[in-house]
Amino acid sequence: MDREFLIDLFADFGPVTIRKMFSGYGISADGTNFALSLRAGLYLRADEVTIPSFEAEGSRPFQYQRR
Repeated sequence: MDREFLIDLFADFGPVTIRKMFSGYGISADGTNFALSLRAGLYLRADEVTIPSFEAEGSRPFQYQRR
């Protein structure tokens, strides 16, 4: 996903900041990081309330693997 695609994708959230992070982009709004876009996919921040909904849709947690 490129930067312009991410800006369009999150346009309904209001102004977002897209910054280079690792091999992709970190996405934040109002100073809070809420997503990470990498080659492997888009990872959204989750908590105890939202985790079951993400799991029900087949999402998996982000896992970093070292080389």
